[in-house]
Amino acid sequence: MKSIIYILVLVVSIKTMEAQVIYEPFMSTKLDESRELKIQLPRGYGEDTDKIYPLFIVFDGDYMFEAVAGNVDYYSYWEDMPEAIVVGVNQSDKRFDDCMYSGQNSLPIETGAKFFEFIGTELIPYLEKKYRIGNFKVAVGHGDTANFINYFLLKEQPIFKGYIVVSPELAPKMNTYIPDRLTNLNNKTFYYLATTTNDIASIKEGTTELNQSISAVDNEKVFYYFDNFEGPSHYSVPAHAIPNALEDIFSVYQPISKDEYKETILKLETSPVEYLENKYQDINELFGIKKQILINDFKAIEACIEKKEEFEYFEELGKLARKEYPKTLLGNYYLARFYEETGEPKKAMKTYQSAYILEEIGGITKDLMLEKADAIKEDFGY
Repeated sequence: MKSIIYILVLVVSIKTMEAQVIYEPFMSTKLDESRELKIQLPRGYGEDTDKIYPLFIVFDGDYMFEAVAGNVDYYSYWEDMPEAIVVGVNQSDKRFDDCMYSGQNSLPIETGAKFFEFIGTELIPYLEKKYRIGNFKVAVGHGDTANFINYFLLKEQPIFKGYIVVSPELAPKMNTYIPDRLTNLNNKTFYYLATTTNDIASIKEGTTELNQSISAVDNEKVFYYFDNFEGPSHYSVPAHAIPNALEDIFSVYQPISKDEYKETILKLETSPVEYLENKYQDINELFGIKKQILINDFKAIEACIEKKEEFEYFEELGKLARKEYPKTLLGNYYLARFYEETGEPKKAMKTYQSAYILEEIGGITKDLMLEKADAIKEDFGY
């Protein structure tokens, strides 16, 4: 098991090195001092000058940045999440001051309030001006900073849409503030919370209580995920939590999985094609990315139509395939299947015969199309 972990760490480290990492000082007027930033740009950032990217702000960047940046690069390489810009803020000797809060209301005061303003009014506007950053932003924190990132959630218009809260050292009133805020949010928000069986006792207790409170929140705009890991310490739990958090938050971006197919798509009482369109519309709305529908996702919907014998949906699927892959056989194949299964064999034959002018794709070949046309011709004597 240890050898597998070492291999995964090595792979993540190698892929981090392949991405563009920039180290730069940032002079803050709010803090009246300079802070070191670690910035990882996606592979090929300079190639597509119109492309925009989600942004990760990593608190405790002196030790958390590499873990987040490596996993973001790894998952985006395999297209399980969009490419993203990752920025770490070093806090090695400033963490206590940065995270200072009032003993009366648990909200930032003094140096904590200044650090809060630095992130929202200086750092993020600077990054948005310098880099192509979209609306989807994620805050990542551990311990004290995991508590701190929740203050951005409490704002009337939160600047982050995702929160990765790992083993938080919660201020006294946060167990009330957080679930109350999540209950009243009007925009889609992703909230990931994690602890471990070997966490610091007070942290484990507070996180468990917070999980119970958030689990009772009834708000379709909130996507909540929780992990209680068996074994890791407070200091090693981020290595376990971050990949899980990325998989959870970006699950809609990932190809249709076996579980999604079995547990969701096969149980639909509405159009599976509409489900597919909505999935990619969500990707566009959340991340600002116009992602082409994957061939494998078309295949999943095709399999659903076949299994449930709801052949009328092949017409919708064919029109969508023509829109996504206009130069290929995909759309005509599904339209031909629609005609064939709904009692119009002559239309099906002619549609299959159009194969010679289109490109092959996803295992659908010209020979297959012509074979199906010939079979109809033979059966009906055309």
